[in-house]
Amino acid sequence: MSSLANHSNPIVLIPLYGTEELADKIEYYLRETYNKEECHVVNSQIVRFSTGDAKAVLEDTVRGADVYILVDVGNYSCSYQMYGQTIPMSPDEHFQNLKRTVSAIGGKAFRVNVISPLLYASRQDRRISRESLDCAMALRELENIGVKNITAFDVHDNRVANAVPYNGFDDLFPIYQVIKAIKRNYPDIVFSEDNSLFISPDLGATTRNYKYTNELGLDMGIFYKRRSRTKVVGGNYVVDVHKYIGPSVKNKDVFIVDDMICSGTTMLDVAKYCKKQGARRVFAAATFALFTEGIGKFDEAYRKKVLEAVFITNASYRREEIRNAPWYKEVDITKYIAIYIHSVNAGESISKLLDPHEKIHRLLCKDK
Repeated sequence: MSSLANHSNPIVLIPLYGTEELADKIEYYLRETYNKEECHVVNSQIVRFSTGDAKAVLEDTVRGADVYILVDVGNYSCSYQMYGQTIPMSPDEHFQNLKRTVSAIGGKAFRVNVISPLLYASRQDRRISRESLDCAMALRELENIGVKNITAFDVHDNRVANAVPYNGFDDLFPIYQVIKAIKRNYPDIVFSEDNSLFISPDLGATTRNYKYTNELGLDMGIFYKRRSRTKVVGGNYVVDVHKYIGPSVKNKDVFIVDDMICSGTTMLDVAKYCKKQGARRVFAAATFALFTEGIGKFDEAYRKKVLEAVFITNASYRREEIRNAPWYKEVDITKYIAIYIHSVNAGESISKLLDPHEKIHRLLCKDK
Protein backbone atom coordinates (compact mmCIF):
# COMPACT_ATOMS: atom_id res chain seq x y z
CA MET A 1 0.00 0.00 0.00
CA SER A 2 1.34 3.44 -0.91
CA SER A 3 2.25 6.05 1.66
CA LEU A 4 -0.58 8.22 0.28
CA ALA A 5 -3.09 5.51 1.15
CA ASN A 6 -1.59 5.41 4.67
CA HIS A 7 -2.05 9.18 4.88
CA SER A 8 1.45 9.36 6.35
CA ASN A 9 3.01 11.98 4.14
CA PRO A 10 3.78 15.16 6.05
CA ILE A 11 2.51 18.41 4.61
CA VAL A 12 5.06 21.08 3.73
CA LEU A 13 3.93 24.57 2.78
CA ILE A 14 6.41 26.61 0.76
CA PRO A 15 5.31 30.26 0.62
CA LEU A 16 6.93 32.21 -2.16
CA TYR A 17 7.61 35.92 -1.81
CA GLY A 18 4.38 37.72 -0.87
CA THR A 19 2.38 34.70 0.40
CA GLU A 20 3.86 34.39 3.90
CA GLU A 21 0.73 35.67 5.67
CA LEU A 22 -1.47 33.31 3.67
CA ALA A 23 0.77 30.34 4.55
CA ASP A 24 0.72 31.14 8.28
CA LYS A 25 -3.08 31.16 8.35
CA ILE A 26 -3.33 27.94 6.34
CA GLU A 27 -0.84 26.21 8.65
CA TYR A 28 -2.88 27.36 11.67
CA TYR A 29 -6.10 25.86 10.30
CA LEU A 30 -4.40 22.61 9.31
CA ARG A 31 -2.96 22.21 12.79
CA GLU A 32 -6.03 23.35 14.76
CA THR A 33 -8.80 21.78 12.67
CA TYR A 34 -7.19 18.56 11.46
CA ASN A 35 -4.41 18.07 14.03
CA LYS A 36 -1.89 18.04 11.23
CA GLU A 37 1.13 17.96 13.51
CA GLU A 38 3.30 16.94 10.58
CA CYS A 39 2.55 20.20 8.83
CA HIS A 40 5.16 22.90 8.70
CA VAL A 41 6.41 25.78 6.61
CA VAL A 42 9.67 25.59 4.69
CA ASN A 43 10.82 28.86 3.21
CA SER A 44 12.33 29.15 -0.25
CA GLN A 45 14.93 31.89 -0.23
CA ILE A 46 15.39 33.56 -3.60
CA VAL A 47 19.00 34.69 -3.76
CA ARG A 48 19.51 37.55 -6.23
CA PHE A 49 22.78 38.38 -7.92
CA SER A 50 23.53 42.01 -8.73
CA THR A 51 22.82 41.35 -12.40
CA GLY A 52 19.26 40.25 -11.63
CA ASP A 53 19.91 36.51 -12.01
CA ALA A 54 18.63 34.39 -9.14
CA LYS A 55 18.49 30.97 -7.56
CA ALA A 56 16.13 29.31 -5.08
CA VAL A 57 17.50 27.80 -1.87
CA LEU A 58 15.28 25.73 0.46
CA GLU A 59 15.90 26.26 4.16
CA ASP A 60 15.07 22.63 5.06
CA THR A 61 14.56 19.22 3.51
CA VAL A 62 11.23 18.29 1.91
CA ARG A 63 12.15 14.68 1.14
CA GLY A 64 9.08 12.44 1.13
CA ALA A 65 6.72 15.32 1.90
CA ASP A 66 3.49 16.35 0.23
CA VAL A 67 4.62 19.81 -0.86
CA TYR A 68 2.26 22.74 -1.54
CA ILE A 69 3.93 25.77 -3.07
CA LEU A 70 1.98 29.01 -2.62
CA VAL A 71 2.51 31.72 -5.21
CA ASP A 72 0.80 35.08 -5.73
CA VAL A 73 1.64 36.16 -9.26
CA GLY A 74 -0.37 39.35 -8.74
CA ASN A 75 1.67 40.65 -5.81
CA TYR A 76 3.26 43.74 -7.29
CA SER A 77 4.46 44.94 -3.87
CA CYS A 78 7.40 42.54 -4.11
CA SER A 79 10.67 43.80 -5.56
CA TYR A 80 14.35 42.97 -6.02
CA GLN A 81 17.63 44.78 -6.68
CA MET A 82 19.28 44.79 -10.09
CA TYR A 83 22.22 47.03 -11.03
CA GLY A 84 21.45 49.11 -7.95
CA GLN A 85 17.84 49.70 -8.97
CA THR A 86 14.67 48.51 -7.24
CA ILE A 87 12.65 46.41 -9.69
CA PRO A 88 9.00 45.59 -8.93
CA MET A 89 8.15 41.95 -9.57
CA SER A 90 5.78 41.23 -12.44
CA PRO A 91 3.81 37.98 -12.82
CA ASP A 92 6.68 36.72 -14.99
CA GLU A 93 9.19 37.03 -12.13
CA HIS A 94 6.84 35.30 -9.69
CA PHE A 95 6.37 32.43 -12.14
CA GLN A 96 10.11 32.13 -12.67
CA ASN A 97 10.64 31.91 -8.89
CA LEU A 98 8.03 29.16 -8.79
CA LYS A 99 9.98 27.14 -11.34
CA ARG A 100 13.23 27.79 -9.46
CA THR A 101 11.66 26.43 -6.27
CA VAL A 102 10.43 23.27 -8.00
CA SER A 103 13.96 22.83 -9.32
CA ALA A 104 15.39 23.25 -5.80
CA ILE A 105 13.12 20.42 -4.58
CA GLY A 106 14.98 18.25 -7.08
CA GLY A 107 12.43 15.46 -7.27
CA LYS A 108 12.87 14.57 -3.59
CA ALA A 109 9.29 15.34 -2.50
CA PHE A 110 6.55 12.72 -2.51
CA ARG A 111 4.41 15.08 -4.60
CA VAL A 112 4.65 18.72 -5.68
CA ASN A 113 1.43 20.76 -5.74
CA VAL A 114 1.16 24.39 -6.80
CA ILE A 115 -1.52 26.67 -5.34
CA SER A 116 -1.70 29.84 -7.39
CA PRO A 117 -5.03 31.50 -6.52
CA LEU A 118 -4.51 33.98 -9.37
CA LEU A 119 -3.50 31.67 -12.20
CA TYR A 120 -0.49 32.90 -14.13
CA ALA A 121 -1.36 34.28 -17.60
CA SER A 122 -5.00 33.24 -17.13
CA ARG A 123 -6.26 36.21 -19.14
CA GLN A 124 -4.37 34.97 -22.19
CA ASP A 125 -6.24 31.67 -22.33
CA ARG A 126 -7.23 31.55 -26.00
CA ARG A 127 -5.97 32.66 -29.37
CA ILE A 128 -7.99 35.26 -31.28
CA SER A 129 -5.42 36.28 -33.89
CA ARG A 130 -1.66 35.80 -34.30
CA GLU A 131 -0.91 35.79 -30.59
CA SER A 132 0.67 33.60 -27.93
CA LEU A 133 -1.07 31.07 -25.70
CA ASP A 134 0.74 31.99 -22.48
CA CYS A 135 -1.48 30.18 -19.97
CA ALA A 136 -1.33 26.86 -21.81
CA MET A 137 2.45 27.16 -22.20
CA ALA A 138 2.87 27.90 -18.49
CA LEU A 139 0.77 24.90 -17.46
CA ARG A 140 2.77 22.64 -19.77
CA GLU A 141 6.00 23.97 -18.24
CA LEU A 142 4.82 23.07 -14.74
CA GLU A 143 3.80 19.62 -15.92
CA ASN A 144 7.18 19.06 -17.55
CA ILE A 145 9.17 19.95 -14.41
CA GLY A 146 7.23 17.55 -12.19
CA VAL A 147 4.27 19.44 -10.70
CA LYS A 148 1.42 16.95 -10.16
CA ASN A 149 -1.45 19.21 -9.10
CA ILE A 150 -2.25 22.81 -9.98
CA THR A 151 -4.87 24.70 -8.00
CA ALA A 152 -6.32 28.12 -8.76
CA PHE A 153 -9.34 30.22 -7.81
CA ASP A 154 -12.05 31.46 -10.15
CA VAL A 155 -10.06 30.82 -13.32
CA HIS A 156 -10.89 33.18 -16.18
CA ASP A 157 -11.70 30.15 -18.35
CA ASN A 158 -11.03 26.77 -16.73
CA ARG A 159 -10.89 25.05 -20.10
CA VAL A 160 -7.18 25.87 -19.96
CA ALA A 161 -6.97 22.61 -17.97
CA ASN A 162 -7.13 20.88 -21.36
CA ALA A 163 -3.49 21.88 -21.81
CA VAL A 164 -2.46 19.39 -19.09
CA PRO A 165 -4.93 16.48 -19.36
CA TYR A 166 -2.78 14.11 -17.31
CA ASN A 167 -2.25 16.51 -14.41
CA GLY A 168 -4.53 17.41 -11.55
CA PHE A 169 -6.14 20.81 -12.11
CA ASP A 170 -8.63 22.19 -9.57
CA ASP A 171 -10.53 25.43 -10.10
CA LEU A 172 -11.93 26.48 -6.71
CA PHE A 173 -14.72 29.02 -6.40
CA PRO A 174 -15.37 30.90 -3.12
CA ILE A 175 -19.17 31.20 -3.46
CA TYR A 176 -19.87 30.01 0.11
CA GLN A 177 -17.24 32.33 1.56
CA VAL A 178 -18.65 35.33 -0.36
CA ILE A 179 -22.25 34.66 0.70
CA LYS A 180 -21.11 34.20 4.30
CA ALA A 181 -19.27 37.53 4.21
CA ILE A 182 -22.29 39.28 2.69
CA LYS A 183 -24.62 37.99 5.42
CA ARG A 184 -22.10 38.81 8.16
CA ASN A 185 -21.73 42.42 7.02
CA TYR A 186 -25.33 42.99 5.90
CA PRO A 187 -27.65 40.70 7.89
CA ASP A 188 -30.67 42.64 6.59
CA ILE A 189 -30.15 41.37 3.02
CA VAL A 190 -32.89 39.01 1.88
CA PHE A 191 -32.03 36.63 -0.94
CA SER A 192 -35.37 36.43 -2.74
CA GLU A 193 -36.63 37.32 -6.23
CA ASP A 194 -38.49 40.33 -4.86
CA ASN A 195 -35.48 41.71 -3.02
CA SER A 196 -32.26 40.66 -4.76
CA LEU A 197 -30.80 40.33 -8.21
CA PHE A 198 -27.43 39.24 -9.58
CA ILE A 199 -26.08 40.92 -12.70
CA SER A 200 -23.27 39.65 -14.88
CA PRO A 201 -21.17 42.61 -16.10
CA ASP A 202 -20.51 40.81 -19.39
CA LEU A 203 -21.13 37.48 -21.11
CA GLY A 204 -17.83 36.09 -19.87
CA ALA A 205 -18.99 36.33 -16.24
CA THR A 206 -22.39 34.71 -16.88
CA THR A 207 -21.44 31.26 -15.54
CA ARG A 208 -19.91 32.84 -12.45
CA ASN A 209 -23.10 34.78 -11.63
CA TYR A 210 -25.30 31.82 -12.53
CA LYS A 211 -23.66 29.83 -9.73
CA TYR A 212 -25.00 32.36 -7.24
CA THR A 213 -28.48 32.63 -8.74
CA ASN A 214 -28.78 28.85 -8.98
CA GLU A 215 -27.86 28.39 -5.31
CA LEU A 216 -30.00 31.27 -4.06
CA GLY A 217 -32.97 30.85 -6.40
CA LEU A 218 -32.70 34.35 -7.83
CA ASP A 219 -33.09 36.04 -11.21
CA MET A 220 -30.06 37.15 -13.19
CA GLY A 221 -29.47 40.04 -15.56
CA ILE A 222 -26.68 40.28 -18.13
CA PHE A 223 -24.77 43.16 -19.63
CA TYR A 224 -23.92 42.40 -23.21
CA LYS A 225 -20.49 43.70 -24.12
CA ARG A 226 -19.18 43.67 -27.68
CA ARG A 227 -15.52 44.46 -28.13
CA SER A 228 -13.70 45.76 -31.15
CA ARG A 229 -11.78 43.10 -33.04
CA THR A 230 -9.04 45.53 -34.03
CA LYS A 231 -8.69 48.39 -31.51
CA VAL A 232 -6.53 47.63 -28.46
CA VAL A 233 -5.92 50.00 -25.52
CA GLY A 234 -3.86 48.98 -22.49
CA GLY A 235 -3.74 45.38 -23.70
CA ASN A 236 -7.54 45.08 -23.96
CA TYR A 237 -9.83 45.20 -26.97
CA VAL A 238 -11.95 48.38 -26.79
CA VAL A 239 -15.64 47.98 -25.83
CA ASP A 240 -17.93 49.13 -28.64
CA VAL A 241 -21.34 48.15 -27.18
CA HIS A 242 -22.46 47.66 -23.54
CA LYS A 243 -26.18 47.18 -22.84
CA TYR A 244 -28.41 45.50 -20.23
CA ILE A 245 -30.67 42.48 -20.76
CA GLY A 246 -32.76 41.22 -17.85
CA PRO A 247 -35.41 41.89 -15.19
CA SER A 248 -35.99 45.23 -13.49
CA VAL A 249 -33.51 46.29 -10.83
CA LYS A 250 -35.92 48.74 -9.17
CA ASN A 251 -36.06 48.55 -5.36
CA LYS A 252 -33.70 45.56 -5.28
CA ASP A 253 -30.29 44.87 -3.80
CA VAL A 254 -28.09 44.25 -6.84
CA PHE A 255 -24.92 42.13 -6.81
CA ILE A 256 -22.32 42.40 -9.57
CA VAL A 257 -19.85 39.49 -9.55
CA ASP A 258 -16.66 39.16 -11.57
CA ASP A 259 -13.37 37.31 -11.28
CA MET A 260 -11.17 40.40 -11.06
CA ILE A 261 -11.26 44.16 -10.88
CA CYS A 262 -8.59 45.81 -13.04
CA SER A 263 -9.54 49.35 -13.97
CA GLY A 264 -13.06 48.72 -12.62
CA THR A 265 -14.66 50.77 -15.40
CA THR A 266 -17.10 48.08 -16.51
CA MET A 267 -18.21 47.30 -12.97
CA LEU A 268 -18.79 50.97 -12.15
CA ASP A 269 -20.73 51.49 -15.39
CA VAL A 270 -23.04 48.65 -14.37
CA ALA A 271 -23.42 50.08 -10.85
CA LYS A 272 -24.29 53.54 -12.20
CA TYR A 273 -26.89 52.07 -14.56
CA CYS A 274 -28.51 50.10 -11.73
CA LYS A 275 -28.75 53.12 -9.44
CA LYS A 276 -30.27 55.22 -12.23
CA GLN A 277 -32.87 52.49 -12.72
CA GLY A 278 -33.86 52.59 -9.05
CA ALA A 279 -31.79 49.83 -7.42
CA ARG A 280 -31.90 50.00 -3.61
CA ARG A 281 -28.23 49.14 -3.06
CA VAL A 282 -25.48 47.96 -5.37
CA PHE A 283 -22.80 45.54 -4.19
CA ALA A 284 -19.80 44.21 -6.09
CA ALA A 285 -17.81 41.05 -5.51
CA ALA A 286 -14.50 39.98 -7.02
CA THR A 287 -12.01 37.24 -6.26
CA PHE A 288 -9.06 39.44 -7.17
CA ALA A 289 -8.77 43.20 -6.61
CA LEU A 290 -6.01 44.59 -8.79
CA PHE A 291 -7.20 48.22 -9.20
CA THR A 292 -4.60 48.94 -11.84
CA GLU A 293 -5.80 52.56 -12.16
CA GLY A 294 -6.21 53.27 -8.45
CA ILE A 295 -9.32 53.37 -6.27
CA GLY A 296 -10.34 57.01 -6.78
CA LYS A 297 -13.34 56.14 -8.95
CA PHE A 298 -14.56 53.61 -6.37
CA ASP A 299 -14.17 56.14 -3.55
CA GLU A 300 -16.26 58.59 -5.58
CA ALA A 301 -18.91 55.95 -6.32
CA TYR A 302 -19.11 55.14 -2.60
CA ARG A 303 -19.44 58.82 -1.64
CA LYS A 304 -22.23 59.30 -4.17
CA LYS A 305 -23.96 56.12 -2.89
CA VAL A 306 -23.66 54.48 -6.28
CA LEU A 307 -21.79 51.56 -4.70
CA GLU A 308 -22.50 50.22 -1.22
CA ALA A 309 -19.58 47.79 -0.78
CA VAL A 310 -17.08 45.62 -2.63
CA PHE A 311 -16.45 42.08 -1.35
CA ILE A 312 -12.90 40.96 -2.15
CA THR A 313 -11.07 37.77 -1.22
CA ASN A 314 -7.63 37.67 0.35
CA ALA A 315 -6.50 35.31 -2.43
CA SER A 316 -4.11 37.93 -3.78
CA TYR A 317 -2.34 41.09 -2.66
CA ARG A 318 -4.44 44.12 -1.75
CA ARG A 319 -2.49 47.25 -0.97
CA GLU A 320 -3.22 49.16 2.23
CA GLU A 321 -5.34 51.90 0.63
CA ILE A 322 -7.71 49.19 -0.64
CA ARG A 323 -7.90 47.37 2.70
CA ASN A 324 -8.56 50.66 4.50
CA ALA A 325 -11.25 51.86 2.07
CA PRO A 326 -14.72 52.23 3.67
CA TRP A 327 -16.31 50.14 0.90
CA TYR A 328 -13.85 47.23 1.24
CA LYS A 329 -15.18 43.99 2.78
CA GLU A 330 -12.77 41.07 3.08
CA VAL A 331 -13.67 37.49 2.18
CA ASP A 332 -11.29 35.07 3.91
CA ILE A 333 -10.45 31.96 1.90
CA THR A 334 -7.55 30.61 3.99
CA LYS A 335 -9.67 28.01 5.78
CA TYR A 336 -11.06 26.94 2.41
CA ILE A 337 -7.50 26.34 1.15
CA ALA A 338 -6.64 24.44 4.34
CA ILE A 339 -9.64 22.14 3.90
CA TYR A 340 -8.64 21.58 0.29
CA ILE A 341 -5.04 20.70 1.24
CA HIS A 342 -6.26 18.31 3.94
CA SER A 343 -8.55 16.55 1.46
CA VAL A 344 -5.87 16.20 -1.22
CA ASN A 345 -3.27 15.03 1.29
CA ALA A 346 -5.65 12.44 2.74
CA GLY A 347 -6.76 11.22 -0.68
CA GLU A 348 -10.35 12.31 -0.06
CA SER A 349 -12.90 13.62 -2.55
CA ILE A 350 -13.17 17.39 -2.96
CA SER A 351 -16.64 17.23 -4.54
CA LYS A 352 -18.29 19.05 -1.63
CA LEU A 353 -15.68 21.80 -1.85
CA LEU A 354 -16.45 22.29 -5.51
CA ASP A 355 -20.22 22.14 -4.88
CA PRO A 356 -20.93 23.72 -1.45
CA HIS A 357 -24.73 23.53 -1.84
CA GLU A 358 -25.32 21.95 1.58
CA LYS A 359 -23.13 24.48 3.41
CA ILE A 360 -24.89 27.39 1.74
CA HIS A 361 -28.30 25.89 2.55
CA ARG A 362 -27.33 25.45 6.22
CA LEU A 363 -25.96 29.02 6.37
CA LEU A 364 -29.18 30.55 5.01
CA CYS A 365 -31.41 28.31 7.16
CA LYS A 366 -29.43 29.29 10.24
CA ASP A 367 -29.83 32.95 9.27
CA LYS A 368 -33.57 32.55 8.98
